[in-house]
Amino acid sequence: MPQRYAYLGPQGTFTEAALRSFPDAAGAAHLPYATVPAALDALRRDEVDAAVVALENSVEGSVPTTLDELTTGEPLQIVGEVNLPVSFALLVRPGTALADVKTVASHPHAQPQCRRWLAEHVPDAEWRAATSNAEAAQHVADGHYDAALAGSFAAARYGLEVLAEDIHDVADAVTRFIALRRPCVPPAPTGMDRTTVAAFIGEDHPGALLEILTEFSMRGINLTLIQSRPTGAGLGSYLFWMDFEGHVSDARVGEALMGLRRVCSDVRFLGSYARADQVRPEIRRGTHDADFTEASAWLESVRTGHAP
Repeated sequence: MPQRYAYLGPQGTFTEAALRSFPDAAGAAHLPYATVPAALDALRRDEVDAAVVALENSVEGSVPTTLDELTTGEPLQIVGEVNLPVSFALLVRPGTALADVKTVASHPHAQPQCRRWLAEHVPDAEWRAATSNAEAAQHVADGHYDAALAGSFAAARYGLEVLAEDIHDVADAVTRFIALRRPCVPPAPTGMDRTTVAAFIGEDHPGALLEILTEFSMRGINLTLIQSRPTGAGLGSYLFWMDFEGHVSDARVGEALMGLRRVCSDVRFLGSYARADQVRPEIRRGTHDADFTEASAWLESVRTGHAP
């Protein structure tokens, strides 16, 4: 069980709130870091045992920094996830009125989720970027900005007031956070699992993506996320981040991964872990583990001249 967790700080971030919802984190030390790369590098350097970072938001999509760090940096492995409902509050110093707000600070992912609300209620306010929403609140407390978009739970920590709450342009927004460790044996399958990989295309050619997708479709595996990202090796060089149903111990998943390995220049395994939404996949006829076992036994009987 991890004794030290890194997370995107300072204290009062949504990432810290997500961290507190992981059962294994209850008795661990929670160590804030200024950026996502800093938190992940702390894990790579063995300063902590695990790290929690945001991966995707239901409104803004994937977090590019997290994807890039995990696909191109020194390998780390996802061991769990939580989905956290996210609603923002406008935090100000005591005595500040809405008409006094001329600058609003937040993490870059927060501002687009509240763009219409800001345009309606503080149309003349300028937005300022912060590395986290809690850092934005800290800057407001220090007098650098007039207001911050952050969780309402951050107000007391920084001596601020909630001027407005339940701020969002899209109701019921959810952010998915993942827990990471250094490469290890994946958690045991639960029957409600997700696997994540990064697939690198060797050379661009017609049907390259289709080749990758076919490895999943022919085995009845449902993809829950696919995102292309540049590898940094030059224009036209891409990788695909993919989340899909199932566990690496499942026969259909194992066969799909072997297929990816054959058609891709590289495949980075990023983890098999329990899904936060506890959705159990529908396994198609012919793709159960027993079906693969029977087919393998039949092939062996053909090869040895003992086919029925």
